[in-house]
Amino acid sequence: MRLLRIFAAMAMALGLFPSLSAFPAQNSPMGAEADTAAIKQVFTDFYESFTRHDAHATAMTFAADGDFTNMRGVHRRGRKDIEAWFASLFAGNLKDSHRTDIVRSIRFFTPDVATVDADTTITGTKAADGTEVPPRKGLMIATLTRQDGRWVISTFHEAEFPESRPASPDRPLRTPTNP
Repeated sequence: MRLLRIFAAMAMALGLFPSLSAFPAQNSPMGAEADTAAIKQVFTDFYESFTRHDAHATAMTFAADGDFTNMRGVHRRGRKDIEAWFASLFAGNLKDSHRTDIVRSIRFFTPDVATVDADTTITGTKAADGTEVPPRKGLMIATLTRQDGRWVISTFHEAEFPESRPASPDRPLRTPTNP
C-alpha cells in the first residue's frame, strides 16, 4: 500500500511539473540544429570582422545593450561603446592582428538563451614598443540571446591562458596530461 502511495505521488508530481523537462540546461541542441549553426556563425562573423579590423561589423555581433570584457578585464557596455573600443584597438596595437575562435561547446538554457565556450587565438598583436607579441591563446565565454529572430552576443568574457614556461630540471614541463 505504501509503495502504491509513493508511485501515485511521483506520478502526480510529474504531472504537475511537465515543463521541467522542456528546457534542460545541458549540451543539447533543443531540437534545433539551425540554432547551433546560427550561433557558430555569430562567432565566425565576430572573428572575421575582427581580423578585417572592422569595428562596426565586430560590434554588430553584439546585442544593443551587450557587455564586453576583454582578456585584461576592460569592460565596455553597449554596441556603440564596444564599437569605439574596437576602433581604437584596430588603429593601435591590434592593427595587424588576426583572430580565430573555435566553438568548443554550446549549452542551451532556453530556446532563446545559450552559453558558448570558444578557444581563442590572436596573433599579430603589437607591444607598446612596436614588437610583435607572441600568439595569445585563451577562452571566450559568451552568453548569446535570440533577439528579433537573430542570435547576438549579450555578454562576452575572455580569459588569456598563461604562457607556457620551459621545463627545468627541478620542475617538469606542464602539459594537459601532466598538470
